[in-house]
Amino acid sequence: MNAIVAIHPYKTHGMWVFDDLAVGLREEPFVSGADTIIDHMVAGIDGAQNGFTLLFSTHPFPGYQLQLDWQRADLSGNWYRSESIGMEGWLCPALLKYFDAPPTTLYAQFRAKAA
Repeated sequence: MNAIVAIHPYKTHGMWVFDDLAVGLREEPFVSGADTIIDHMVAGIDGAQNGFTLLFSTHPFPGYQLQLDWQRADLSGNWYRSESIGMEGWLCPALLKYFDAPPTTLYAQFRAKAA
C-alpha cells in the first residue's frame, strides 16, 4: 500500500468524480459536502473541472494543504471535518479501497494535473 495516494478527480454531469481502475472504481462520486470541499480547494486551479490531482495520506507530507479529521461513521461512510476551512464532508465506503479502516486523520493536496 502506498503512503501517499494520487487520484485525478474531474467533473461530469455537474458532479466531482474519479476513476481508479486499479481498485475497481469508475466515476465514483464525491457527495454530501466532500464535493463542496473540493470546490473550495480547487477554486484557484484553472480548468480543475477537467481534472486535477488529489494527493492524500494518513501522514502529513510536504505541501499538504488540508487536514481532515474523522468525526463519525454514518450509514456506510464516514464524516470528516477540516477546522482550517470550517467544512465537513462525507466520504463513502470507497475510502476503504485505500485503507483497512477509516483513518482518524487525512492530509490532502489539491494541484493542477500535469500535462
